[in-house]
Amino acid sequence: MTFKVNAVRTLTSPYRRDEKESGMYETIYYLLVNMRDLPENIPMDVNPRVPKMGTNVAKRLIHAVVEPETDFYVNNRGIVISAQAFSFNSTDSEVTIDLGEQNDENDRFSYGILDGGHTYTAIMQNRDKIPENIEKYVRIEVIINVLNITRLSDARNTSVQVSDIALFNLEDSFEDIHRVIKDETYAEKIAYKDNENKPINVSELLRLLYAFDIKKYPDDSMAPIQSYFGKAQVFKRYKEAYNTGFYKALTKELPVLVKLYDYIEQDLANKYNEYKKSLGFSHPHFGNVKGIEYMERGGKTGFLQKETMYMISSGYIYPIFVVFRPLLEYFKETETVNWLFDPLEVWDEVGASLVQNTFETSNNPQLTGKDKQLWLSNYRIVETQSLRKLLKRR
Repeated sequence: MTFKVNAVRTLTSPYRRDEKESGMYETIYYLLVNMRDLPENIPMDVNPRVPKMGTNVAKRLIHAVVEPETDFYVNNRGIVISAQAFSFNSTDSEVTIDLGEQNDENDRFSYGILDGGHTYTAIMQNRDKIPENIEKYVRIEVIINVLNITRLSDARNTSVQVSDIALFNLEDSFEDIHRVIKDETYAEKIAYKDNENKPINVSELLRLLYAFDIKKYPDDSMAPIQSYFGKAQVFKRYKEAYNTGFYKALTKELPVLVKLYDYIEQDLANKYNEYKKSLGFSHPHFGNVKGIEYMERGGKTGFLQKETMYMISSGYIYPIFVVFRPLLEYFKETETVNWLFDPLEVWDEVGASLVQNTFETSNNPQLTGKDKQLWLSNYRIVETQSLRKLLKRR
């Protein structure tokens, strides 16, 4: 979409060393836009909250839009947009923002208004009431190359209100999860409420379920990339599907999914060393990789608290964890799921290949976490191994 602007300022990442790295780091563009020039239908699916325009805060916001004062752009926080690309035509004072292909799920939940949905809605619904002799402006912040949309969304949407997940818990809608994990060592470490002082948020379990949603992602034509960075979409899917036969069956496998995630987290360094040594590297130096932190005194894995010497970004783990989906099958008649093979066993067999494919694709965890082609190629590694094992059974 293209629209007029009054002013543009650019802020590049301080971590970018040269132009070749422009796609690896965020760039922020600050715009000052006349409310009358603000384009219609900027998507808002990436925002975790739907604007509620009947509240007192929203009513004050609407008043600020239509009142004959010109300091709105100073007093209001403005609108934050995550975009795929940005360009500025200085001759016509126009900017063009690429918001991806909104029919594609990954783009729809990656690009659009990330914060300031109430401001945008108030302007679009009331700008025709602005006095004709007054020009009113709004600040817009456009960020491209957002590497972790969930972290940015959480940071920007900081208003103190009860979260959707906490409200969902009040309805006992996590009852299946409670029941399935009640005897697990991490059962009492799961936070279901806002500001609950526990180390693991229930959203982490929902991400594991989403990653193995074989009804939504049945093959290698699509990848559940949202499990890595799309917390809003993950919760939305659980909310609409948790009471179905499939999701109830999948939820029963949570202990297996947790065990698999932890097993990969704990063993990933070994598989990295294995593949590097097979290429002739005598000292692989796993701890020197970006997104990997060597802990001299040792640490613990996220769920099962197993001993580990490395803190590993989930951007490396998720492109590997999710690709064990071809080992899972669902029987609609009995509403049960079954593992064709033990996923831990298959990890032992092809883990080094998965790690090699992942780390040779990129050594930036936020890029690997969003690289659809990587997720699909890793999937095919596990799928091929599963077929080999099935042939051996015959």
